[in-house]
This record gives sequence, C-alpha cells and structure tokens, in this order.
Amino acid sequence: MARKPKTIITCAVTGAIHTPTMSDALPYTYDQIATQAIAAAEAGASILHLHARNPDTGAPSIDPGDFAPFLARIKQATDAVVNISTGGSLTASIQERIAPAKTFSPEMCSMNMGSLNFSFHGLASRYAEWKFDWEKSYVEGSEGNIFRNTFKDIKEAAETLAPHEIKFEHEIYDVGHLYNLKFMLDQGHFKAPIFLQFVLGILGGIGADVENLVFMKRTADKLFGDQYRWSVLAAGAAQIPMAVTASQMGGHVRVGLEDSLFITRGELAGSNAQQVAKIRRLIEDLGHAVATPDEAREILDLKGGDKVAF
Repeated sequence: MARKPKTIITCAVTGAIHTPTMSDALPYTYDQIATQAIAAAEAGASILHLHARNPDTGAPSIDPGDFAPFLARIKQATDAVVNISTGGSLTASIQERIAPAKTFSPEMCSMNMGSLNFSFHGLASRYAEWKFDWEKSYVEGSEGNIFRNTFKDIKEAAETLAPHEIKFEHEIYDVGHLYNLKFMLDQGHFKAPIFLQFVLGILGGIGADVENLVFMKRTADKLFGDQYRWSVLAAGAAQIPMAVTASQMGGHVRVGLEDSLFITRGELAGSNAQQVAKIRRLIEDLGHAVATPDEAREILDLKGGDKVAF
C-alpha cells in the first residue's frame, strides 16, 4: 500500500486578536513567546507562525525590534520552520506590516489574499475587568475595522519580499480569495507550488463548517490542480474538530493560542504545546504520521533554515 503523506502541524503562538486578560497562558513577553514556541516545536509543530507583542503591555506589535529577541532563541533551540506574520495590524500600511519579514527573511510568511471586515468585538462583553488599559478599546474597536489587503497591497508585498525567496502561507478567509490568488499567480507574483491556509470561523469570513471546507478545497482543485498544498485553521471551538477533518482529507493543520485559547470546550489551554500535543495524538491515532521540520521543507519547497537573517 502507498504511504499516506505526512501531516504538517503549524502552531500560531500568540497572534494579534486575543489579549492578556483573556488567558494567563497567552504569551507576550520575549521569554514567554520563545519558551512556548520551542515547547510547541518539541510537541510536534514543524512550523511556528509568529507575531510579536509589546513585552510590557502585551499589545500586538509589528516593530522588528520586538521580533529579534525571540527569533534568535527559537533558531538556537529548534529546527522548526519560522513563519512571520505580515498581518499583525488591522490599521497599519502594507510596508509597515511586512517590515519584520523584510528584516529577518524567514523561510515563510503569511500573505492575506483579500480585504474583509475582520472583527472580534463580541469578545469585549465577556470581561468586566482588564489587565491593561488598551485592551477593551482595542477589542471593541475591531467592529469598525476593515482588514485591508487590496490587489495593490498584495502586489507590493510580493514584489518587496521576492528577493528573499520566502514561501507564502496564503491565508484564504473566503472563496473569493482563491480567485484573487489565481489572478495574482497568473500575473507572475507567486510561483507554484503554493501553500493555502483556509481560515474558517473568523467573523467577517467564511464559517467553520465541513461543507465550506469541502467547497473551498473543490474550488482550489479547479483553480490550481496539483500545484498547491493546503492547511486549515479554525477559530475557537472549531479548532480541533476542523483540524482533524482536514488531516483526514489529506490536508495539513494549524493550531495555537492565536486561533483558540481553549483545549476543549469551556477549558482554557495551558499552553500552545498542549494544543499541538492533542492534535498530534489525534492525527497519529487516526493513522497519519506528523511531518518533521525537514519533511515540511520538502513538502512546501522551502529555501532552508540556513538562509534566514536571524
């Protein structure tokens, strides 16, 4: 019998949505981000998707200076692929958002494939008190934000980062984003094999339903044939169920405290590594093997960890 392909686990360690009040496990200091990222890699994550935070307040940061301290530690401690976000702010310009990737030239970075009403304002009503003054207004303010990713923005990011030979994690929040990517691919801004991250369950994007995933996968098959690889991340309670479904459909998976603060319904996760260990156990119990970092590099055609700038 033919061997089943290996499943890549990505761990999104901290993100830019959740705030320190929401979970004591959410890392925001340099030490916390590094420690949790390394533990996630040890638990089975071959890719670490990384955002930065202000180490004093926990507020999301896109300052390259807030990436440098933990990138160096992660590089020294693990062979995991580092994936730097280019979507760490809903209000900054595209050049500001890609500055960390431009500075550190990682093997991978995220690339959002369309604009959307990206909101998490509903979380504000769940908390009576906040650890930091910025949190409540930040969460409530997302109701009025448009996460801008125009064709011009995408082109500018692709052209600026092209010399770095970075593989993009194309984040697909809705079906139209697949057609945006097809257009940009035909224009020569990206090259196959491309890597799709289906994002399910974000308010403003497509819902976290199996039917939606099947439709997105079928559309990607039509547009890209065998020239793509794919993964799924689902927000909140849908995280683990949708990841298991994706793994059984031949896709890869993403977990982490950026996407969900919980390990099971109603129970906060104690760490990113706990989520990674859970999805790894489920994947392996269902007969699939988890990819090592070097296997992930081969599957995604990455440039290699020796060609980064950190």
